[in-house]
Amino acid sequence: MKKWMLVLLILPVFAEAQSKRKLRIAAEKENILTESNLQKHVQYLADDKLEGRRTGTAGELLAMEYIIGQYKNLGIEPKGSNGFVQEFEINEGLQLDEKNAFKINGQSLVLQDEYFPMAFSARKSAQGKPALALSEPGQPWFKDLKELLEENKQNPHFDIEEAIKKLVNDAAAKKATAFIIYNSGSQVDNVQFNKNDASQPLSIPVIYVKPAAVKKYFSDLSASLQIELQVSMSSKVRKARNIIAYINNNAANTVVLGAHYDHLGYGEDKNALDAVHEVHNGADDNASGTAALLELARKLKLQSPKQNNYLLMHFSGEELGLMGSKYWLENPTIQTSTNYMINMDMVGRYDTARKLTIGGYGTSPVWGNTVPELAKNLAFKLDSAGTGPSDHASFYRKDIPVLFFFTGSHPDYHKASDDWEKINYKGINEIVQLVYKIVETTDTKGKIEFNKTREQQMGRSTRFTVSLGVIPDYGYTGTGMRIDGASAGKLADKIGLKAGDVLLQLGDYKFVDVNSYMQSLSKFKKGDKTRLTYKRGTEEITVEIEF
Repeated sequence: MKKWMLVLLILPVFAEAQSKRKLRIAAEKENILTESNLQKHVQYLADDKLEGRRTGTAGELLAMEYIIGQYKNLGIEPKGSNGFVQEFEINEGLQLDEKNAFKINGQSLVLQDEYFPMAFSARKSAQGKPALALSEPGQPWFKDLKELLEENKQNPHFDIEEAIKKLVNDAAAKKATAFIIYNSGSQVDNVQFNKNDASQPLSIPVIYVKPAAVKKYFSDLSASLQIELQVSMSSKVRKARNIIAYINNNAANTVVLGAHYDHLGYGEDKNALDAVHEVHNGADDNASGTAALLELARKLKLQSPKQNNYLLMHFSGEELGLMGSKYWLENPTIQTSTNYMINMDMVGRYDTARKLTIGGYGTSPVWGNTVPELAKNLAFKLDSAGTGPSDHASFYRKDIPVLFFFTGSHPDYHKASDDWEKINYKGINEIVQLVYKIVETTDTKGKIEFNKTREQQMGRSTRFTVSLGVIPDYGYTGTGMRIDGASAGKLADKIGLKAGDVLLQLGDYKFVDVNSYMQSLSKFKKGDKTRLTYKRGTEEITVEIEF
């Protein structure tokens, strides 16, 4: 009898031990599967044959097809505007192509460095042997803008572009075959190539020669110059594609889980930090986040907390300025109450030295009560800001709580050396598990509260000594730089700038797009006083500022 009693006592203990062993074995198998899948996903997405997944390219289409194939295999439903896909356009405006040429006395000038055609130039060729000081029919004409600028120095309504167009039309009426402009004076002329110019081309080519080239070629005003030129440009529109899948639990609220899948291609968009013409595979940026999202989707499909639905979003156009996430928010493919958004961008280089950065920590009080405890087995640091250089910023600007997972920058960032062999797959797995735990833990909390936080400037590095503290709208196709918002407490916020304002001029420097705004900003240093001109609706406003 005693033996039987002992057996009866031991059996529950043995059963519990067996149950724990089975759970441990199941967990180990799941970890092996997850890490194997993560590596498989990253290896494919960062393969040379995808050519860097540049937005709107065949390589990005291959990535899209692969991601959609994974969702189909998982049995997760599509939620784009066309199956899993939401297509949108990226209008790059006018582009100067390789056919542009400008020779003076047989010597070729360098496009952009020494000259550029005006956006309203005729797309034509011209040649001749004009004298700099003469304006003869049947020949190209030259115009020094120095006197025109000095005459209008105090004229606040002077528009250099309109003045040039009038000069060109007058010259064309007198049989000029081309119009070559330059500025030998010291006054800022604000002559720029405006890629967003939608006006009709003029009847003859118009070329601007930069100051260094002016000194080189136009030093003798009595000289005749052999001129050969060709102007060629065209509008460029790219097709981009978000990928959207959905786990429907028929809940009141939906959690957005996101990662961008585009990268730099061969560096054609000038956002690489090394040489162009090499494939930039973007294993960490952001094949790692894409792979993590696919594995998170798999786990949620197997067993998801039921008090939320899950929208799984792979954004395109992130590298061009968060275009995909912003487009979806303006054109949602589902009408739902968004609870919060979690973004994974560059999660492939986790180590205990650099640590995992968890951004957006301040965007909801719920994060403070859950995240540190759930992340305690990882080396991590917290960042309260809801903005930053990735797609969560688009959601934060719509008053949606966010979290941003990022394992830090590294020497391979935006370089051709960001390859799959350098990825820490075990680390990505740990981040996937953490995100799942956060989703699970917050499931019973209903719709979580949103908080405004301090804000960061877009971009992962600081290029200038001064800042207005604005977030550019990279998708704007008008003249000037429209902003998505002003960072709290920064200069723009203090002077009352708002989302939708179009910035036009800083001091003497006008700008036509984001790049020319950046160039203007680089002319100033801390303590400088100047004027800022911007447009709000139809009203043009000028304010005095001090950096």
